[in-house]
Amino acid sequence: MILGNLACTVTGACIVIPCEIFDAEQVMKCVEQEKCSSLYGVPTMFIAELDHVNFVKYNFSSLRTGIMAGSICSTELIKSVQSKMNIKELAVCYGMTETSPVSTQTLPNDSLENRVTTVGKVQDHVEIKIINIHSNETVQRGQIGEFCLQGYHVMIGYWNNKVETEKIIDNEGWLHSGDLAIMNDDGYIKIVGRINDMIVRGGENIYPKEIEELLCKHPAISDVYVIGIPDRKYGEQVMAWVKLKSNITEVNEEALHDFCKNQISHYKIPQYWKFVQAFPVTVTGKIRKVEMREIAIQELNLKLKKP
Repeated sequence: MILGNLACTVTGACIVIPCEIFDAEQVMKCVEQEKCSSLYGVPTMFIAELDHVNFVKYNFSSLRTGIMAGSICSTELIKSVQSKMNIKELAVCYGMTETSPVSTQTLPNDSLENRVTTVGKVQDHVEIKIINIHSNETVQRGQIGEFCLQGYHVMIGYWNNKVETEKIIDNEGWLHSGDLAIMNDDGYIKIVGRINDMIVRGGENIYPKEIEELLCKHPAISDVYVIGIPDRKYGEQVMAWVKLKSNITEVNEEALHDFCKNQISHYKIPQYWKFVQAFPVTVTGKIRKVEMREIAIQELNLKLKKP
């Protein structure tokens, strides 16, 4: 939203605000009526539009570009937006409110592989590093670590809150994002999850995005999120929250378990499944995994809690 409004303002482009509170059909109506060329949103918004019962009634031929950001974007979702909504030049961005906001971005001339699996390259005004979460040493390309940023775009600090500021910005001015990332040999960044979302099952590190990416390929699934929940034997177990497509009713846990077999390691296959119509989200449409975990603990009557 911030980048979209600023970009339109500095270039004199028209800004269309379809509704005060997000409504998928109202957005689609505005795209058709106003012949919008660009569409911005978080992944849950694009999913709501694609899954809407009236999606096929609307004309998206005017769309050309847009930005998807705000949380991890699945490969399957990006491909669907490009093909079904005509957003061929869709950009995926990585940013934080604390970094003004965007720090990396894919470009239209990037390869399809890089546009659907990464958040692009770092922007010219930004300095980054990826560090080992235990030693704080910079890792080699291809290795997972915490994504850190530095530059004039980084906030000075949280207003009147020195304690919280010092938790996220170190003595050298590096902002620690809390996100786990990998840089490939060509400099493209892939976000693999949040440090706090990483599941440790029996000593094995499990990254939810890998499982989410796989399950999103299932033809019956509209959206899915994976969390870790307490387990007395393994420390944590894997749980998947699944939203099925509107016309699907006959997919069960066993079918999804079988789908995962031979595609990911056995210990990564969800032990628990929860089918839902919607996910807990913030006012800006971001998924609240903390709330999902709290609900799961209560429903499954689990007493152990992740530190």
